[in-house]
Amino acid sequence: MKNLFLTLFIAATIFGCKDKTEKSQKEMTAERVEEAEAENPPQEWTALFDGTSFDGWKEYQNDEVSDNWKIEDGALVLHPPKNRKEGEIHDLVTKKEFTNFILSLDWRISEGGNSGVMWGVQEDAKYKKPYNTGPEIQVLDNEKHPDAKVGPSHQSGALYDLKGPSKDVTKPVGEWNTMVITVDNDNKRGSVELNGEEVVAFPVGNEMWNVMVSKSKFADWEGFGKFIQGKIALQDHGNGVSYRNIKIKEL
Repeated sequence: MKNLFLTLFIAATIFGCKDKTEKSQKEMTAERVEEAEAENPPQEWTALFDGTSFDGWKEYQNDEVSDNWKIEDGALVLHPPKNRKEGEIHDLVTKKEFTNFILSLDWRISEGGNSGVMWGVQEDAKYKKPYNTGPEIQVLDNEKHPDAKVGPSHQSGALYDLKGPSKDVTKPVGEWNTMVITVDNDNKRGSVELNGEEVVAFPVGNEMWNVMVSKSKFADWEGFGKFIQGKIALQDHGNGVSYRNIKIKEL
């Protein structure tokens, strides 16, 4: 009987110590997580457009926003000039520059329309348009714009003229599409998600990027895709387009 009591006592002591050890380990893990989060807090979304003002935006190489852009029902809406002068553009650009980020927005294109979202844009006088430096994610009416007939790399969601989407998940003209663009120069990768599906993944800032550009129309463009930091642009391609719910999370 003594042996039985001794055995039970030893077992209880061992399990008790084990519970304390496991509890201690859990507590230590929780503490480490809290410390890590305190040192590197999770990044939050920042609104680039609040639906009511042009704060944080301007037109390319212009200090203001022209009347060609209106705020309608919480969206940025482009009304292209009917009598456009030579060289006249009204691309919107952020006042702030970004390097690593996740950009989320909704877009709606006009019938037969064309537009795009660019990053890494430089406002140097020698670059006449944002697309001279900024890679573009295509916004297009795939059904009626002739650019879609060129091939997938010119269709909605494409990294324009560089890599086409794996599938066409765009909604009909007149409906809103949600697009999420990730650019991570630190890890040399980017992606495009359209209406909840990843349709393009691509390298950035490495030899694979350079090879991809060398096979495109941008091969001999001096500044194209060369800048890891720059502005985000919404393109005026001469057609009506709307953007809303524009927000960014810096990585």
